[in-house]
Amino acid sequence: MENPQPPTISWHSLTVAETVEKLGRNPNLPEVGLTSEEAKELLEKHGPNAMTAAEKETIWMKIYHHLANVLVMILLTVAAVSCARAIVEMKRETKDSTTILTSWIQVGLILFVITANTIMGIYQEGNAEKAAEALKSMLSADATVRRNGTQMMVPASEVVPGDIVLLNLGDRIPADMRMVKVANLASGEAALTGECVPIDKTTDFIPTPEGSKAEQIPLGDRHNMCFSATLIAQGSGEGIVISTGDYTQIGTINKLVSNVKPQKTNVLKQIDTVSKLLAVLIGIFTLATFLVARFKSGQTWFDSVSTALVCCVAMVPEGLEAIVTITYSTATTIMAKNNAIIRALPSVETLGSVTVICSDKTGTLTQNIMSLTSFVTSNARYKFDVNSSDRVPTNFVRDDTYLAERALGVVKKEISDIIEDGPNSGKKRTGHATASNPFPVTDKDIHASGNATLEVVENEPVAKGGSPTKDYVESVLAGGVLCSKCVLGKNGTREGEMGNPTEISILRAAYFSGVDIDDMKTSNKVIAEVPFSSDYKFMATVHDAPGDDYIVHVKGAPDRMVAVCNTQAKAGVINDLEPIDPNYWIEEIAILSSHGLRVLALTRGTIPKSEVKEGDNLGAEFVNGRETGWLTMVGLCAIMDPPRPECVDAIKIAHGAGVRVAMITGDHKDTALAIGHELGIVDDTFNAAVTGPELDEMDDLEVEEVVMTHNVFARASPQNKIRIVKALQAKKQITSMTGDGVNDAPALKAADMGVAMGLEGTDVAREASDMVLADDNFATIVTAVREGRVVWDNLRKVLFINTPINNAQGLSVLLALACGMKESPLSPIQVLYSNLVCAITLGIVPAVEIAEDGIMGHQPRRIGKRLIGRYLLLRILLATVVLTGCVVGSAFWLMGFNKKLGIVGLPKMENDICSNKLAGVYCLEHARALAFNVLDFGAIGVTLSARLTYLSSMHPRILHGNPSCWWSILIVTVLQVALTYIPFVNSRIFQMAAMDGISWGITFLMTAIVFAVMEVEKGVRRNLKNSGVDTDDEGYGFFDNPKFRDSWHGRKLLPKGASNLKLVSLEK
Repeated sequence: MENPQPPTISWHSLTVAETVEKLGRNPNLPEVGLTSEEAKELLEKHGPNAMTAAEKETIWMKIYHHLANVLVMILLTVAAVSCARAIVEMKRETKDSTTILTSWIQVGLILFVITANTIMGIYQEGNAEKAAEALKSMLSADATVRRNGTQMMVPASEVVPGDIVLLNLGDRIPADMRMVKVANLASGEAALTGECVPIDKTTDFIPTPEGSKAEQIPLGDRHNMCFSATLIAQGSGEGIVISTGDYTQIGTINKLVSNVKPQKTNVLKQIDTVSKLLAVLIGIFTLATFLVARFKSGQTWFDSVSTALVCCVAMVPEGLEAIVTITYSTATTIMAKNNAIIRALPSVETLGSVTVICSDKTGTLTQNIMSLTSFVTSNARYKFDVNSSDRVPTNFVRDDTYLAERALGVVKKEISDIIEDGPNSGKKRTGHATASNPFPVTDKDIHASGNATLEVVENEPVAKGGSPTKDYVESVLAGGVLCSKCVLGKNGTREGEMGNPTEISILRAAYFSGVDIDDMKTSNKVIAEVPFSSDYKFMATVHDAPGDDYIVHVKGAPDRMVAVCNTQAKAGVINDLEPIDPNYWIEEIAILSSHGLRVLALTRGTIPKSEVKEGDNLGAEFVNGRETGWLTMVGLCAIMDPPRPECVDAIKIAHGAGVRVAMITGDHKDTALAIGHELGIVDDTFNAAVTGPELDEMDDLEVEEVVMTHNVFARASPQNKIRIVKALQAKKQITSMTGDGVNDAPALKAADMGVAMGLEGTDVAREASDMVLADDNFATIVTAVREGRVVWDNLRKVLFINTPINNAQGLSVLLALACGMKESPLSPIQVLYSNLVCAITLGIVPAVEIAEDGIMGHQPRRIGKRLIGRYLLLRILLATVVLTGCVVGSAFWLMGFNKKLGIVGLPKMENDICSNKLAGVYCLEHARALAFNVLDFGAIGVTLSARLTYLSSMHPRILHGNPSCWWSILIVTVLQVALTYIPFVNSRIFQMAAMDGISWGITFLMTAIVFAVMEVEKGVRRNLKNSGVDTDDEGYGFFDNPKFRDSWHGRKLLPKGASNLKLVSLEK
């Protein structure tokens, strides 16, 4: 019996007393907890504190699903008939040993093919739904509760609503809780809310803003709540359990990912449809073959049935689904090597249709390393190469045009407004008491009182385009290096670094300019310091120096530093001072802020040694308590998380492929626009950004319009993500969405292509996604899109190669009998062998083909497109006709030689004419050997031509790119020669005879004809394409289903109970 679902209550909006009352408990519950009897009753009522597991498919169900299709049924029927024929023949007085042997071999081959395909299919299937297991591993094993007035440890599964749970540092929270006591308590909720820093907890109720509902308050702002499966990062506390198991926030996600029903891919559905159509056609051709064999060729009833079944088996593409699976498997292997891990086969198809990639910014489009990108002095701007791994001062280059003007769109904006919309605004992080930037501009009325009076020194101390010396870099960055307690990571990386990322960026720039940071700190002893505080936004250190004065370095918020400076270092030269120009520095702050950069000011000064004693604990008044400015402005550090360089190229490739790239970030609007501009996401068409709060104020129709005109979404929440996905889908866009937290799981599921982060992401996000980025790199998504297109191209090649070969194997029998031959030009074993060997060799060649040139120059594939379009169908029909004609024609060619000798038809080997080895006479077995080799070598001709869609295969390029092609051709060739000449095998099993030179000449001629015809067709199609004809079947045609795309979106629906997340519903 299912546990009762508790009513939806906004617990965070209730006081502690109201919470206890809602739970129906005594007012003294926080002090004494539940009684043992109450806990037992509640456990029976609500059930264990565990999440429902998804039902798993057994191995027998998997086998059944692979066998339950029409083509396998046909094969089993043929196997049964062959088995019956062998048994009947064995019971006859005059036994035909050849018939018995070949019948059993037929049964064995058919069962081998079915077994091999089933094993391959099951092996290739991944466990696509492991999310419930990942979630279970996140849950606490035990919990400390207060019951009967005493503390005790109980299994987390026995925690019930109303329990008082005690939390300490490092504990994993066992259930959703309303906090009643906290002592410096903070929990890490990145997995659930996406907030990367611990959330400070309180006990006060949270008032609901006017015009809003209590449930609209985001999880990250419910700071009086703790949530199941998250961790205590600091402090201690106590809370009342308000929901357990499936009804916790994490439990709702479990329902979402556990209730996903496995679906066949669109291509496999198409293969099923083709299989049903083929079954009808095969039935018609089988009946026609039987009638022709019985009434035209005069075969016995049993032989006619056998011949008809040979035609039937030949045309059954029993290996097609396995080859399709291999195509997917090959693609997923290639993607995995490129750091894209595919979790569900449908995503491989979807990749080729993606029209919009919605990507997170931090760590995906950017490097996730705060870096100093520019340093501004009184006369110059120095650009720093953040991608260099060399420790040389030439990483700084003077470029006075770099970020020298305000960003477009804010030229006439007030400086205070620019600061407010940028990364220097000092806005608090969600659920936290401080801002992500520790040195924000806090002067809301900041403005320039006049124009700057900058005197540009053209070539001092560094000429334009030149690089400074190491000593110069060490001098200007001294304030950032010495006035810091941060520790740089190993070799300048993030490994082992300690401190604020903004401050560390200055140390990293100095390090990669060749500065010895450790030696610099050792040589400049710290006498006293003003520790950093968010109240006054700066830090100061006093250093020993020769003479009567100490040197003071002060690093802080730029507006605070401008106010306490009276001079500036001319061109950054410490010993060359001039009066400060506040207007210049304030405008520079605005310029850098408008480009999304954090700004940190470095200043220095001197004080008499008598003023400070070693070890003094100095206060803020040491810096800002003087009557006038006394410091020297050295320069401004411009800091940002820079774009990944490979992402810039990847976005260009995506745009060339008709794929839009949108960026969704929690950053400020100006920061997002600046990054978007550098990446190429922001252009003349998409030149603005929209924020999450702005989206919240819009209705669905307005959001649908906005997502088509904006590529940058700033200050966005997980709720915004899911609305963006739905809006894009409503506009018929195929959307890829990235995410890394538990709260992103609904958006990942809703997107046509959910992409999770492998490095920084959670197990829940990864298991809810279709693809995982092992390197968290946007460029990997574009690589995966490319491979998705390769898969589609290769699947079409698979059909183009396998279908004509299968058709020719069956139709050759029918056509030869219809044209007057008394016996089939191919024996049953020859047909079965060709069917098998071509499928596992030549059939696999297109499955592992590499991308053809220009594949990313096409537009995304439209949803509803069929694999087989008009032109592909024409090519299949042409190849079928040519190959069938060559096989049958070669047999009649040998009959023509007999006719010249006055011999009608093709006598069998036991005939006196053949047994006497009359010169120039060809028997049925010779014709079968010829037709057998023409069939398989002609299949090689089709394969070689099909490898390239438009380019000629009569070119050295055909020798490269796919080694399996040549291995397959070698295997087929060796086997053909061996089977043709090995005694007993050729005569008793395959019912053919060794070939002479004439027969081999005919074989090679027919192979050349097949290859040449397909190359001529390719040339004609190439000319049609160049003249504008849609020879790629990209547009909708007779075979396609454009209505499919209208119903394709929204298939991934949220489960019952998902409303607890307060996300936009995905139900239709």
